[in-house]
Amino acid sequence: MIYHSTRNKQETADSRQAVLKGLCGDGGLFVSDALGERKLDPEELLTLSYQELALRVFSLLLDDYTEEELSDAIEKAYGTTFSKNEVTPVTKIGDDWLLELYHGPTSAFKDVALCMLPQLMSKALSGSGKKIMIITATSGDTGKAALSGFQDVENIGITVFYPDGKVSDIQKLQMASQEGRNVAVCAIRGNFDDAQSAVKEIFASEIGAELEKRNIALSSANSINIGRLIPQIVYYFEAYKALRKNGTIQAGQEIDFCVPTGNFGDVLAGYYAKLLGLPVHRLIVASNANNVLTDFIMTGVYDRNRPFHKTISPSMDILISSNLERMLYYLSGKDADYIASLMRSLKETGRYEVSGELLSKIQEIFSAGCADDAETEAAIRKAYETDGRLIDPHTAVGYKVLSERRTEGVPAVLLSTASPYKFCRDVYESLFGAANTGADGFAYMRMLSEKTGVEPPEPLRELQGKPVLHRDVIDIADMKQYVLNAALEKL
Repeated sequence: MIYHSTRNKQETADSRQAVLKGLCGDGGLFVSDALGERKLDPEELLTLSYQELALRVFSLLLDDYTEEELSDAIEKAYGTTFSKNEVTPVTKIGDDWLLELYHGPTSAFKDVALCMLPQLMSKALSGSGKKIMIITATSGDTGKAALSGFQDVENIGITVFYPDGKVSDIQKLQMASQEGRNVAVCAIRGNFDDAQSAVKEIFASEIGAELEKRNIALSSANSINIGRLIPQIVYYFEAYKALRKNGTIQAGQEIDFCVPTGNFGDVLAGYYAKLLGLPVHRLIVASNANNVLTDFIMTGVYDRNRPFHKTISPSMDILISSNLERMLYYLSGKDADYIASLMRSLKETGRYEVSGELLSKIQEIFSAGCADDAETEAAIRKAYETDGRLIDPHTAVGYKVLSERRTEGVPAVLLSTASPYKFCRDVYESLFGAANTGADGFAYMRMLSEKTGVEPPEPLRELQGKPVLHRDVIDIADMKQYVLNAALEKL
């Protein structure tokens, strides 16, 4: 598999190099024109464990890693780090199915990929004499999952930026209390899009050349990195396997997947699974009030020139959905020049519009809907009162959208992206109204557990009392210098 930029087919890399680089030099994302040429037969995967299934997927897309390297990485990533043997169990919610992606060490779906990415990077670095500084912007969950995955990994440092005041209490404490000699955590005055754009600019800045003199390269742990994206493909096949085994579907029967998403990475993994042979009928994109993706899929116009809403589903508070670029590349007939022109327009004007032909191709595969905070709160109540399920605000956005966009007669799987206890204040208030003023996240965690009888995950319970180790808050303009200082200090 040879990878190249979505914007320029001349910049190429093998999968090890693409994992280490994260982002292409021209700002594009790594893709392979060979994706989908070799397919997986879902029926041949039914008896495999999660780890064995992961090996099949990784061997196909990361084929310059040896089987021994991949097997070792998979065992370290999934052998003992998840609280469920299935890693991503599938359970009933009403007439549909819930793909539970929150049983990892930080109680969010990002764990599935970010337990694996450090292993892939470490093996790609082995014997090279090089070091890596990971730079990651997070809207909440990626940051902690990346910090946890990369903690004290040899020859790799990590710097995480998150928007000050725009993540939940629990999410903030997860990052601010992170231990590790190689980690740096910093809040920024701005929103996630500001942070993500600044990170991309850092990759293209003189900082890279400055660090190269010290044998340090920059990379990313966001889903712009194929090493983050590819592990997410596995659980789509796992969901098919679960529905086949419980008798919900017959061999080859198509499934709808509803995916709460902001950066388009999680749903893009479903599209990749479809290209690899999974019988996906429709991918339903669920947005919160920052519904730029919903508008795009309905109209073909991507326009980030709109108000930014701070919502109770903060990990989706995004107006620049980076991974959309990969989907557009494939559905445009792998036209890198066309993608480069769209991305120039986005950078210069904040918008672009795709052709009618391309929009028709998108709408054959994707549908979309959105939910504001009031609708999200109502969905949390409905899931609990009707189905007896406690869901977080992001999953609730998907729950509401699925109720409107499901296809009659087609089984549907809703991706549940985080434990409700990561957002216990908003979940509690959605169900039972506001508690006494002054209650912190842990008070809400305790009250929610007492009211519902659902135990919080151990990693979140253990947060209480942990010392805050990272207190930095900076302006966007200072991020570049912060990364340079962190690289020199941590590596």
